Amino acid sequence: MAGSPTCFILIYILWQLTGSTASGSVKELVGSIDGAVTFPLKSEVKQVDSIVWTFNTTPLVTIQPEGGPMIVTQNRNKERVDFPDGGYSLKLSKLKKNDSGIYNVEIYSSSLQDPFTRKYVLRVYEHLSKPKVTMGLQSNKNGTCVTNLTCCIEHGEEDVIYTWKALGRAVNESHNGSILPISWRWGESDMTFICIARNPVSSNFSSPIFARKLCEGAADDSDSSMVLLCLLLVPLLLSLFVLGLFLWFLKRETQEESIEEKKRADICRETPNICPYSGENTEYDTIPSTNRTIPMEDAANTLYSTVEIPKKMENPHSLLKMPDTPRLFAYENVI
Repeated sequence: MAGSPTCFILIYILWQLTGSTASGSVKELVGSIDGAVTFPLKSEVKQVDSIVWTFNTTPLVTIQPEGGPMIVTQNRNKERVDFPDGGYSLKLSKLKKNDSGIYNVEIYSSSLQDPFTRKYVLRVYEHLSKPKVTMGLQSNKNGTCVTNLTCCIEHGEEDVIYTWKALGRAVNESHNGSILPISWRWGESDMTFICIARNPVSSNFSSPIFARKLCEGAADDSDSSMVLLCLLLVPLLLSLFVLGLFLWFLKRETQEESIEEKKRADICRETPNICPYSGENTEYDTIPSTNRTIPMEDAANTLYSTVEIPKKMENPHSLLKMPDTPRLFAYENVI
């Protein structure tokens, strides 16, 4: 167990922790792409023999004070590495995303039994682009629009914090998170929603989202309901109007016929002789003698009377204008 690799790893970790504790805590730094960052280093070591900077486990640069050479292990880093003001602090420029990682510095001195160490953690972030807002499924019921707005960054979503601002009400509201649930009723005052995206090196805002424009479907749904209701009511009202008009004409016609019948009855009641009769009839009356016994028929003593009724007159009132014209014609033949 004493010579196993696990044991050596544990010893190395304990040594790193002890050295870090003795030399100071881990310092976190942030940088942006194409930017620069400085790893501050202040040491009370009076006599410095050499300083070695490493990135993860790869040597980055080695310097020797008092006019000694500066050795950069990789050519691509020669133009990126600098020690401003002649000090020991390392400045790294033209940062890239893959520069994120752990940086260590070790100061060696003949006056120290162990080297002085310091650890740094660097995180390189992109400048945030304009956030993009997408709308989820929308529900429009009774003129109320209910949906979700989602804010996102197309590139560089690492350590991004999203915040929503809702403007337009008496008290402006804030909401943390990339998803904003909204509920807006058609007819209310318009609202404006803005998404704010932040990371440790930058921030950006989305284009404003207006509730009225976002929820146009709620108005369309309300309008379509009204249109559908009108389409159903108009034929019904029209049918009722036509039916009522028909019944009114029918009742009027019935009343007119009743009035005509009543007038005709009144005329017949006042002047019964001028009421029209259909057809022409001939009546024969036999006038017997005063003797109640029925004698033998005597042709010489029998009286025959013939009564003729005139034909139907088209205008019964014309008879009233001709008083001299006899109403009945009687012919008597006495044999």
